[in-house]
Amino acid sequence: MKPAELADGLYASPQLSPNDIEEARRLGYRSIIANRPDGEEAGQPTIASMQQAATAAGLGFAAIPIALGQATEHDIDLFEQALDALPKPILAYCRTGTRAATLWALSQCRVSDPDDVIATAAAAGYDLSRLRPDMVRRHVPSSATLRKP
Repeated sequence: MKPAELADGLYASPQLSPNDIEEARRLGYRSIIANRPDGEEAGQPTIASMQQAATAAGLGFAAIPIALGQATEHDIDLFEQALDALPKPILAYCRTGTRAATLWALSQCRVSDPDDVIATAAAAGYDLSRLRPDMVRRHVPSSATLRKP
């Protein structure tokens, strides 16, 4: 497990296993967000098995599975709601962590400068520059700063 910090209280990670959940708890994470749909790869843990492991470890859990490159406005809203509702710090995962970073970035660009969001993601190891046109379209200019979950 190699999480990368996206914002205060939010980390992205490549695929976790049910065994990683207990380690996440020991490391201080209080919630898990699953962004990978079931069945993408043989042997991949199911969302249900991950939720069961999180519940057994006393962690909050949300499932917002998205296919690669197919995040919808509804998915972005659900991710933002999970960030608001779940105890922090939160560990979000998918196959590589990119979908978790993408959902975070698309929710942040509504109030934060898209270039700042892209730079923050890049510092965490995620190149989201391809999302810039979509982020600019979603951006509502204001004096707001990056929203820290």
